[in-house]
Amino acid sequence: MPRRIISAKPKLRLIIIFFIIHLHHLQMGTLISDTASWKNLKDHVGEIDKTHLCDLMTDTDRCKSMMLEFDGIFLDYSRQRTTVDTMSKLLTLAKEARLKQKIDSMFNGEHINSTENRSVLHVALRASKDTTINGDGKNVVPDVWQVLDKIQEFSDKVRNGSWVGATGKVLTNVIAIGIGGSFLGPLFVHTALQTDPAASKSAGGRQLRFLANVDPVDVARNISGLNPETTLVVVVSKTFTTAETMLNARTLREWISSALGPQAVSKHMVAVSTNLKLVEKFGIDPNNAFAFWDWVGGRYSVCSAVGVLPLSLQYGFPVVEKFLEGARSIDQHFHSAPFENNIPVLLGLLSVWNVSFLGYPARAILPYTQALEKLAPHIQQVSMESNGKGVSIDGVRLPFEAGEIDFGEPGTNGQHSFYQLIHQGRVIPCDFIGIVKSQQPVYLRDEVVNNHDELMSNFFAQPDALAYGKTPEQLQSENIAPHLVPHKTFTGNRPSLSLLLPSLDAYRIGQLLAIYEHRIAVEGFIWGINSFDQWGVELGKSLASQVRRQLHASRKKGESVQGFNFSTTKLLTRYLEASADVPSEPTTLLPKI
Repeated sequence: MPRRIISAKPKLRLIIIFFIIHLHHLQMGTLISDTASWKNLKDHVGEIDKTHLCDLMTDTDRCKSMMLEFDGIFLDYSRQRTTVDTMSKLLTLAKEARLKQKIDSMFNGEHINSTENRSVLHVALRASKDTTINGDGKNVVPDVWQVLDKIQEFSDKVRNGSWVGATGKVLTNVIAIGIGGSFLGPLFVHTALQTDPAASKSAGGRQLRFLANVDPVDVARNISGLNPETTLVVVVSKTFTTAETMLNARTLREWISSALGPQAVSKHMVAVSTNLKLVEKFGIDPNNAFAFWDWVGGRYSVCSAVGVLPLSLQYGFPVVEKFLEGARSIDQHFHSAPFENNIPVLLGLLSVWNVSFLGYPARAILPYTQALEKLAPHIQQVSMESNGKGVSIDGVRLPFEAGEIDFGEPGTNGQHSFYQLIHQGRVIPCDFIGIVKSQQPVYLRDEVVNNHDELMSNFFAQPDALAYGKTPEQLQSENIAPHLVPHKTFTGNRPSLSLLLPSLDAYRIGQLLAIYEHRIAVEGFIWGINSFDQWGVELGKSLASQVRRQLHASRKKGESVQGFNFSTTKLLTRYLEASADVPSEPTTLLPKI
């Protein structure tokens, strides 16, 4: 049979197509997974799979190389499934990903948030006054400090009673209205400060509450037991158009107005926003609006007026300034320390290793202090909203997994909740966070150890339990019944790292916040994604607007549900029929004074 001859035209066509694809790939940017360092790490996984942490932990030199300290914070990552060679390969990956240049670009105010054409300068929010950080060719630090000085002046007036409410009473209670980054970050810091002796003393019996959910139940809980005469409301919305926030703001405006009259709004409500026109239209004096900027992403905004204003009203500006100083110490460390001694960089590289190479999709954040109970929810947003992306910063679909599922609970509560899964189910890398000195020490007579030592005993034990596990042979030597041996076997080889802080005051809380912020940025820089936009939030919001219009039309005009798929139509119809007795005229069920 004669050999088939391929004509020149198809060959030429294939060459042209290949050239176009290759040119497009070059224009769009090389994916990190195409690099030699990425492929070397992929090959290296086979070597790591031959090891077990119980063996790796016997290498003292290796363990020493995986411990470092900066400004009182001690990091031990020796219980990660890594060797010295692994860390060397990860540092090579960082170099090939141009990590240093990307970090410099962030600190230099370049528009690294390319999809929104913005700088990413939350580090400027806690910079010292003599620092120069440029954004769009201008040093933004003076603008930051102008707002901080304004916050200090205003919070001092409220706290010392020179700014009073409409009836002349001192404002001792604050409700901050915001959602997402305008809520989770400030709530985390507030919860952590509540039991710090210095911060608690400075609060002096004041109350700070956060209203986020548009659910009227959240409104009722927030105003329960409060008197409008002694309450100041802080409305946090950059555009002053966020649907949930503005409905809650209007609800509390009604609460204040119905009790004290419409004129009271200007004395009892202030804003954190850039839209002064809508602030004034709402009834808030624009002079009582505190600015922040486009280069501050919501989830990175706790160090802006978003967090600094309500926290300063509660604890006083000097306490909050210590928090900013703590974050600043990590900013400087992150920007200047060699990568092999750089806490956020190392944590970020380890997360990339666990997610993209070892295939672990989740991370548990486990603080051994109740004061950090809101850390995991905040980091959950910072991490999952930042790195929950499926395309590169150039818009190319990623051929590898990026981002991770973050969750957590303070120890020892979590041990009696989800640790079962961590020990004997799925492998989930863990961050253990411990504090040397408790905010509230207790030592009962005749107890073997004090309460904090009891807590910290678990902090030290759990990482070893995860790393070493327990073998069938060990169980048999303990005369465990044979039918129970499989159930009591722990495979071990489960990675974790430990962060040990000397205390948990405002300064240390700021450090912890910045460590996680920069760690998450490092992951995004390595993966080659944009960690600073959040388009995934928008689709559901736009569809909710369509539903909102339908609910209004059905309630007010009796229109039937239309324009939705069968399932949504059925659900909406059932909801409308079952809630037909909902009042159709304006009403309020807010608690009375």
